[in-house]
Amino acid sequence: MQEKIIEKCANCPAHNLNHLIRLGIDMTDYDYVIALAGNPNTGKSTVFNNLTGLKQHTGNWPGKTVSRAEGGFIYANKRFKVVDLPGTYSLLSTSTDEEIARDFILFGQPDVTVIVVDSTRLERNLNLVLQVLEITDRAVLCLNLIDEAERHQIQIDDKLLSKKLGIPVIPAAAREKKGMKELLQSIFEVATGQYICKPYRISNDFKELTFAVDELEAQIKKCFPNLNNARWIAFRLLEGDQKIIDAVRSGEIGKIKLQEEILE
Repeated sequence: MQEKIIEKCANCPAHNLNHLIRLGIDMTDYDYVIALAGNPNTGKSTVFNNLTGLKQHTGNWPGKTVSRAEGGFIYANKRFKVVDLPGTYSLLSTSTDEEIARDFILFGQPDVTVIVVDSTRLERNLNLVLQVLEITDRAVLCLNLIDEAERHQIQIDDKLLSKKLGIPVIPAAAREKKGMKELLQSIFEVATGQYICKPYRISNDFKELTFAVDELEAQIKKCFPNLNNARWIAFRLLEGDQKIIDAVRSGEIGKIKLQEEILE
């Protein structure tokens, strides 16, 4: 009985339906939602087109002038909605694009976040990858433009990178539709809980900061026991990120009411 319950929970969608609705995302005919993130000029739009084909439409994010592309596909009898996030170099919320991308991953809680990177500039792109992994534990890395990397004699050990990052890593050449089958399979496995990600999280060596973060993280976990990114939330609170402070105060961050003493 217990094993059946665990299996059932693993297959349940992880997304936050209420917040997706507020963002104008209609999930009526879909089982899972996929966020597509990445730096500009990584071929993210080509990956999006390969996944969704003609089943897509565009609009704007609510209250923003930034355009939003959505699409869908069916895989293994499951219906997936894909939301193409604005191309960003970080999730520090210093621009409208960064705020939209961060808030969608944080509050919308997509079932999978696919991070598209340029294989010829992997080191530069990993900055965004690591920031995404601080927020969510459901991600897939798409090593796009792998053909260009090979042409420049750049070799990437995708299996070792997957082991280090704790998520599936798929080499791809979206323009040639290479790696798309493997990407679909990985998206399905992460979304349905068949692949349990163990994302790499950055640590720091500053004792005073570590102590403050540890203390705050413990209090956050006490109020939000199901939160999987409590440490990231603690960092944002210490930075004075007003949107995160408001979300914690209102309980939106964990779907329950927060005790006020955390922020006093």
